[in-house]
Amino acid sequence: MPILLVKAKPNARVSALTQQDDGTWLAQLKSPPVDGKANAELIGLVAKQFGCAKSSVGIRTGAGSKLKRVAIPD
Repeated sequence: MPILLVKAKPNARVSALTQQDDGTWLAQLKSPPVDGKANAELIGLVAKQFGCAKSSVGIRTGAGSKLKRVAIPD
């Protein structure tokens, strides 16, 4: 499973997932970082971007921080 390095920015105006020049991903999330809402939105964005099921996307590390490692299926 490939691992993405994602920097999350909660409380953004729009939801977007963009790849940065250094190979990391920037996730702009409308949801606030409370009760896992931003993490759930992030999983949905990653699943949509890579065309896979939400259940197959997992946050490996950083669930409580802005910098996260997210696993996606091959």
